[in-house]
Parts: sequence; structure tokens; C-alpha cells
Amino acid sequence: MAGFLYVMAAAFMWGLIGVFTKFILNAGVSALEIAFWRAMFGWVFFLIHAAAAGQLKAHRNDLPALLGFGVICVTLFYGAYQIAIRDVGMAMAAVLLYTAPAWVALLSRVVLKEELTLVKTACVAMTVLGVTCISLGPKLMSGATIELNVFGLSAGLLSGFTYALYYIFGKKFLHRYPTPTIFVYALPFGALLLLPFIDFTPKSAETWLLLLGMALVTSYGAFSVYYAGLKRMDATHASVIATFEPLVAAVLAFFLFGEQFSLLGYAGSSLIIIAVLLVVLSGQQAGRTARNEG
Repeated sequence: MAGFLYVMAAAFMWGLIGVFTKFILNAGVSALEIAFWRAMFGWVFFLIHAAAAGQLKAHRNDLPALLGFGVICVTLFYGAYQIAIRDVGMAMAAVLLYTAPAWVALLSRVVLKEELTLVKTACVAMTVLGVTCISLGPKLMSGATIELNVFGLSAGLLSGFTYALYYIFGKKFLHRYPTPTIFVYALPFGALLLLPFIDFTPKSAETWLLLLGMALVTSYGAFSVYYAGLKRMDATHASVIATFEPLVAAVLAFFLFGEQFSLLGYAGSSLIIIAVLLVVLSGQQAGRTARNEG
């Protein structure tokens, strides 16, 4: 039960990314500057954690992988997701983010040489169809349609792709390190690569508190409780529970900002969520089969 509550807390915290982003964007801060401060403040929290736990050291040979992870999880992932929220809305950005399991299925075949089963292939097709459906446009409660653009949709898909790379990268290169150690090296490097694209703006004390709270809740807090949950339950169940993130984001977007999908958009969102569950559950079944054969 404790593991379930930890992972549910992580899903809820990640679902708040769009809420923080919306308020900070309204304060005149750009999407990439939000990504920068989310990473840098998050780094401070992870640095304190790693120092207290004695987890600061990394092997010199692993530094290229750790820094490369910074490019993926901050420069590309953080940046793309903030842009997607800005351009296509909080609810759609969260759904596009969860195209990640389909990307994982494809990348696992290419990078990790894992079998691309019929179920995984079907899930990829369902994800593509789901994205096509939701791209027809979310609406506001007033009846107005949120204007979509190719750049925003592409940013949403890029966030899903880089989120998938997060798992592939971790499985192939970074499984030897605890979470705080990885983020101590990855977050500042990835944030620094965003600097050439940012025009920093003056901020009120309230905006600084929102940026600090965003990093504390959605970076340090979410990842910390997620991995605390993983210690108490298997990764497959944790992955299923984490898919509540887009649901949380969609509900909050509806009540706070009046965002909603068309009927076809809701159908597309459902296809993506179903594809996520099928990929995860098929992985669970494969794991059981392997253990039985062993």
C-alpha cells in the first residue's frame, strides 16, 4: 500500500507541471527559462540530498553518459515539454508526453535488441492514431478552439520521445547510480545548454516562489517519491500507476483553465492510455514467462 501511495503522489506531482507552467508563463517568463530554473533549482535540492547521503561521486568514465543524459532530460525533455504546454495546452501536452511507451517499444528494439512483439507493434499504431485524433484540437469551455501549430505538436512528441530515452539511457548506461547522483551531474549541464536560447526577464517574489515550488514538487519531490515507491513495488505496477499523470493534468486543465478535448480528442487520448497499459502489462507477462522458464 505504501508503494502505491508513493507512486500516486509522484503522478500527481508530475501532473502539476502544467499548472505551475501556466501561472509562470502568465507572469511573462518564457517556456525555456522555466525549464532552466526548474532544472537549476531541482539540482540544488538533489545536490543537498546527494551530499547528505554520500552519493556525490561518479566514475570518470561514466561522465559522458551522465552529461549526455543532461542533454536528453533537461535541454530537450524539459525544454520541449514547457514549449508544448505553452503552444498546445496543458492537457494535450500531457497526453503527447505519454506517447513515450510507444517510443520505448521502438527504441528497445533498435538499441537494446529487445523483441518488437505483435502487442508492441499494435500499441505503436494505437499511439499514432491517438495522436492524430487529439491533434484535431482541444477546446475551451467557452467553445473556442485552442489554436494548434506544428511546432507545438512537434514539441509534445519530442517530449514523449526524450522521456522514452530517459528509460533507455538509464537501462543501458546509468543503472549503477542512485537517482540523486544522476541528477547532480545531469541537471546543471542540461540547463547550461539552454542558456543561449533564453532572454531572462525580471521576476516578482511570487514568480520566484512558483519557480522554486515547481522544482521542489515536480523535479526533486516527484522523482524522490517515485523511486521510494519503486523500492516497495515492481517497476511494471509503478509504470501503470504513473499513467495517472495525464489524467491528473487533464482534470486540472479542465477545472483551472477550461481546457477540454473534442469527442474525437478524448477517444484519441483513451487510445494512448490503453496503449501505455498494454505495453506495460505485456512486459509484465514476458517477465513472468522468463522467470517460469528459468
